[in-house]
Amino acid sequence: MKEAHPGFADQVVLYGVGASPVDSLEGLESFRQREEHPWPVAAPEGSMLRDLNVTIRSTKIAFDADGIITYRATFGDADPEEWRQVFEDLASES
Repeated sequence: MKEAHPGFADQVVLYGVGASPVDSLEGLESFRQREEHPWPVAAPEGSMLRDLNVTIRSTKIAFDADGIITYRATFGDADPEEWRQVFEDLASES
């Protein structure tokens, strides 16, 4: 994702969201900086993780402009080329 997103950063909004309701925003930001992720981070709120059926870390979910899930993957499921395609599809819908 880190390799593919910069080419779409002006068209596709990307957030890293904590995988635990106890993740602090400060801890997430520290991780973001350490891993050199260029996108912002957010802490999960309320029942968000349950509502989106996030059961393992590194779950990735893409939503189109209407809020419909168009892509879902977990740890190691997608290579940079697949991410380019996901971002291209999202950009073409916006």
